Amino acid sequence: MKNYFRFEENNTNYGKESVAGLTTFLVMAYILFVNPQILSDAGMDRGAVFSATAIAAAIGTLIMAFWGKYPIALAPGMGLNAFFAYTVVLGMGIDWEIALFGVFASGIILTVITLLKIREVIINAIPAELKYASASGIGLFIAFVGFQNAGIVVPDEATFVKMGNMLEPTTLLAVFGLLVTTILMVIGVRGSVFYGILLTAVAGITFGLIEMPSAIVDTIPSLEPTFGVAFTSLVEVEWTSELIMQLGVVILTFLFVDFFNTAGTLYAVANKAGFVKNNQLPNAGRALLSDASATWVGAVLGTSTTTAYVESTAGVVSGGRTGFTSLVTSLLFLVSLFFSPLLTVVTEEVIAAALIIVGLLMASALRLIEWDRIEIALPCFLTAVAMPLTYSIANGIALGFMFYPITMLLKGEGKNVHPIMYGLFFVFVGYIFFLNS
Repeated sequence: MKNYFRFEENNTNYGKESVAGLTTFLVMAYILFVNPQILSDAGMDRGAVFSATAIAAAIGTLIMAFWGKYPIALAPGMGLNAFFAYTVVLGMGIDWEIALFGVFASGIILTVITLLKIREVIINAIPAELKYASASGIGLFIAFVGFQNAGIVVPDEATFVKMGNMLEPTTLLAVFGLLVTTILMVIGVRGSVFYGILLTAVAGITFGLIEMPSAIVDTIPSLEPTFGVAFTSLVEVEWTSELIMQLGVVILTFLFVDFFNTAGTLYAVANKAGFVKNNQLPNAGRALLSDASATWVGAVLGTSTTTAYVESTAGVVSGGRTGFTSLVTSLLFLVSLFFSPLLTVVTEEVIAAALIIVGLLMASALRLIEWDRIEIALPCFLTAVAMPLTYSIANGIALGFMFYPITMLLKGEGKNVHPIMYGLFFVFVGYIFFLNS
């Protein structure tokens, strides 16, 4: 095993890799509870989604371990699950079964363009600033959902939204979770988000806001409610031109977000580990293919897009240098399948802090945008702000990608805009007309 993962070449051993794998698992284990909560809002069975989340994470990370050989873990991605539930299913009115097919299709497309080695061309076509704005906007969107779950932000007929009753017991519980998680992060505790969820749940049980779980360990929840429905639902749905157009936009958005999330995550983690040499990443094709494969595998199981996690950096900092780190993380996700009873204590208020903190971390990319250049700042601003304000990641991407070619042409820099961006301009103009037709 140590020869396969080239321990000696990477100056590592079983002890270092195992600790790194455990560290990576702890900092991203929150997804086991957050993902079922979010996708249940779309009408999906929480138990089945819990199993799908753990198994998809285990399989995706295992593929990365043995094929990509990088210390990078995968799981259903934050932002993509929110887009799935709140924009696609609740916003567009698309059945979650059809939405799962959209995830599957995006994974297949991603696999094909990775195999054809054209991924880099597309990545280079889209300006870095728009990539930062997209990531930040998704973060703002996730944080907004967190504020809603906490009851800090509530609907208002006059102003659309307003501050909720901060003295409401469940809201106070969410605020407690945010405070605890913040303290843990400030003092540098690994897995702060995960531990924050646990401590908030304990506080909720202690004060009678949450019922004590009937057990800690139980049998694995059945996958039957979600497994394979991405295909069986295709013959039952009534296909219309409107649904086909909607699904096309959904697939494109899933593809876009996963496309750049993976590229950015892979480079960030690899750079932290010291793998990047002369701006080149060895074995990048295998790592990208591992991620693409995990997406359609997860869709078959019954979860939103599975993607690489930047939290893997925690494992790298702890000494992880090879795919053995990912192997350990994968095994821990399989073990977690037996802890499904804990889902009953993970309410919307309990996960609110996790959503807000993850949103904060994603929104930090805003600092990388050149705000003093209006031709760049405006499209980026529209991209980031429109996501939470229109409750749609797709709408934010559409507005930003439409305005970017326009502002660049007005500035006299149209020649610096890649032809692909002009093509996307017309795609999203069609999307806006479709939404309002």
